[in-house]
Amino acid sequence: MSLHFELIEDKIEFFEAVDLKNLEKKINEKIEQNKAIMLHVHSVSHQMQLTENGQPFYSAVVHFKLKR
Repeated sequence: MSLHFELIEDKIEFFEAVDLKNLEKKINEKIEQNKAIMLHVHSVSHQMQLTENGQPFYSAVVHFKLKR
């Protein structure tokens, strides 16, 4: 049995929350986790939508890349 390890070079993660504070918390937690596997934030895209009852709903996409 042999093990073969490969570095993850790109990773895209999606986040959702009902307020910006929780969205930021989720993203920051994931940033810390991904630092352990040498991935750093390459770009962030976010948007806000209103739900049917008028409440805001936030989402974000974070692109992590291997830092060389």
